[in-house]
Formats: sequence, structure tokens, C-alpha cells
Amino acid sequence: MPTTLRSRTPLRGLARLAVAAVLAAGGALAVPTAASAASPYERGPAPTSAILEASRGPFATTSFDVSSLSVTGFGGGVVYYPTSTAEGTFGAIAISPGYTAAWSSLSWLGPRIASHGFVVIGIETNTRLDQPDSRGRQLLAALDYLTQRSSVRGRIDASRLAVAGHSMGGGGSLEAAAARPSLQAAVPLAPWNLDKSWSEVRVPTLIIGGESDSVAPVSSHSIPFYTSIPASSEKAYLELNGASHFFPQTVNTPTAKQMVAWLKRFVDDDTRYEQFLCPGPSGSAIDEYRNTCPSA
Repeated sequence: MPTTLRSRTPLRGLARLAVAAVLAAGGALAVPTAASAASPYERGPAPTSAILEASRGPFATTSFDVSSLSVTGFGGGVVYYPTSTAEGTFGAIAISPGYTAAWSSLSWLGPRIASHGFVVIGIETNTRLDQPDSRGRQLLAALDYLTQRSSVRGRIDASRLAVAGHSMGGGGSLEAAAARPSLQAAVPLAPWNLDKSWSEVRVPTLIIGGESDSVAPVSSHSIPFYTSIPASSEKAYLELNGASHFFPQTVNTPTAKQMVAWLKRFVDDDTRYEQFLCPGPSGSAIDEYRNTCPSA
């Protein structure tokens, strides 16, 4: 059984509790400075659209392969991570490919996300035919490997973890989020799952679907998944204009931009990225965007 990781109460929630305690005691509220209001997990410069749309973020990265013979619970993969050790630990994300696919089908995402200040493991699955529930367990096993046994475990904050995946890997990321509510974020891409209701999910979840997906049509997959997640759980749904089921398998800037912004906001608790979530993306590449808005 994977170890359940400690939940991290959002800093905003802690601040509200502190305010309530001060008021109950009849005290006065001090106005926080910009430094004290900032998240201690902020990594990198103030974000801009240009930074998020570039092929690489502000951090130099490197990578290493993980042999299936050296791990248990998943089929190995590739780890990408920032080379800098000057900014403290980083959050981490495990990403699963889809049905019959290898990590190479999504590998552009590894260095791109890592270059924004994350440790990323792109996994190979135990078999190419694994179903979403199995892929969900493998994503969690990969996170446990990263935080407990990998050579980069000292670079990772084990309380700030996320999952993502494409197709059945996307369905697997929903399974992982439901099984481990201490995760800080989930990003299913064109997710496929026979289970249509995710009312148990409490993890902030961004679902990205393709308007022209004929394998996992948004009307029977992404949209029902999104609407079933409680509004009390931060969530967003991005639908890409004219995109097929396979949009994550080539470089896709709207996907990367929104994915990184979501991870920075919820894994790093970095409110500088709310500007990209609320009101959210627009333009010719976007067919629809729905959200609950973390600052609402």
C-alpha cells in the first residue's frame, strides 16, 4: 500500500484561522507586508505570458532514466529536475501516458514543466494495456519512489505533489486524486474513464479536453468529470478548439501554459499565477473555459 502523504493546509486557510483568533481575542490586525504575504514556495521570477508560452521556463534542467528493474509498482520512466539548489526544495509531479502509449508520446512535457521549478517523473506503465485504476496506482507509486528512494529525493518537498496523464493516464490521474487527497493538484489531459462521477475528489483539478476528441469525447468524459467534482474543490475545465484526442502528444502551448500555471498556483501556493486562472485563457485556440477561481 502506498504511504499516504501529509495534507498541507493552504496558506490562505491558515491566514483566515489566524485572523479569527486575533479578532476573538480582541486584538488588532497588523497589515502584512508583501514579503510576509508571499508563499514560501514561490520559485522563479514573476510570471508573464511570454515566460509561460516559451519552450522552456527560467530553470535549467537535467534528467535521468529510471529502470523498471530498480522500482516497484510502475514501469520505470524518466525524471527531469532543475539543476539549481539555491531556491530550496521543489514540488513534484508524476505523469502517465495513455493506452498502448509510452512516455515518449508525452516527453516534451517533462523538461518544459521541470524548467518552471518542478521535479517531474514521466512514467512507463507496467503494461501498455493498463486501465485507469492501475495507472492511478502507478502514478502514486512513482511519487513514492521520487520522495523516498530516488537520487533527487532531497530536492523534493514531499507535501507538495501532483499527478497528470493523457487518456487512460488522465483517467488514472483522477483515480490517484481520489485515492490520495493529500495531493496538491491533478491535471487530466483528454481523460478516459468508465467511471463518470468524481464527487469524492478534493484535489484541485484542471481538466483539459479537445473539442474534436472522438476517442474520449468531452461530452461523455471531460465535461461530466469536471461537473461531478464538487465546487468546493478548486477545479477548471479547458477545452481546446478543434483539438483531437491526441493533442498532448505534440507540443501544445495552451496546454503547457495552463498546466504550469495550475501547478504553480496549487503545488507552490503561488498566487502570482491566479491571473492566468481567473478569468482564464481566451483566444482562437480556446473553445471553452470554466473554473471555480481560487480567489473567488
